[in-house]
Amino acid sequence: MSHSRPPALKRYGQNHLVDTGTLQAIVALAAVRPDDVVLEVGAADGALTRRLLDRAALVYAFEIDRRFTTALEGLAAERENLRLHFGDALREPLDRLDPPPTALVANLAYNIAIPLIMTMLGDLPTVRRYAVMLQKELADRLFAAPRTKPYSAVSVLVQLACEAGPRRVVPRTVFVPPPRVDSAFVTFARRDEWPADHWPALKVLVRTAFGQRRKLLLNSLSGAAHGGRAPLARDDVRRALLALDLSPEARPEELTPPQWAAFADEIGWL
Repeated sequence: MSHSRPPALKRYGQNHLVDTGTLQAIVALAAVRPDDVVLEVGAADGALTRRLLDRAALVYAFEIDRRFTTALEGLAAERENLRLHFGDALREPLDRLDPPPTALVANLAYNIAIPLIMTMLGDLPTVRRYAVMLQKELADRLFAAPRTKPYSAVSVLVQLACEAGPRRVVPRTVFVPPPRVDSAFVTFARRDEWPADHWPALKVLVRTAFGQRRKLLLNSLSGAAHGGRAPLARDDVRRALLALDLSPEARPEELTPPQWAAFADEIGWL
């Protein structure tokens, strides 16, 4: 299929994975099950889609670029377990898919990767397993350790909701066009005990704090509010930190993900 692939468009952040060996390796790492309903975002010409169809009960393939219509509709004509959706997955009501997806497997365009993962963690609790190709720098952020440069609001939220699985670094040479950086195929699974109804409050709290990551939490969270609650005062933040045996001089990157959840609970946001 690669000989007829349209040239990549920068506005869609396209870098097409063309190496057969790498495709086979990441499909194996994704560990798709026969009863899985897989969501693929960025199907392109169907190189990954075809392999997913061999393993899953059903595949929802989303593609924003209409230049791939012929290739994907041809594949759909061959395979009854493929459902095509042409459009921007970030603007689609993914929670209305029926049957609901159980896994995300995708070579994600770099410009939508983190927004899509964040949206799905909050809005699609049926998706239990994630297996995605990301820019390596973004992949490193997902499970970064506290007090490191990559540790961010995304790190906290992903680690609260999910457990890390196997990953594979992927060189830029297996893509067309080659991106300027290496990539990583990462897998992670939603925690069974994760309370999804806490997601909105935690997202506001953590993003507010990391929006000013060099400031003390006493300063960055002063005035923060969520869900009709009264804005936080400096004394509220101080009392919560001390109650958890944390320094009142703490900065966002010093709290572990479990400490962030405990802090949110202590200030009454959960």
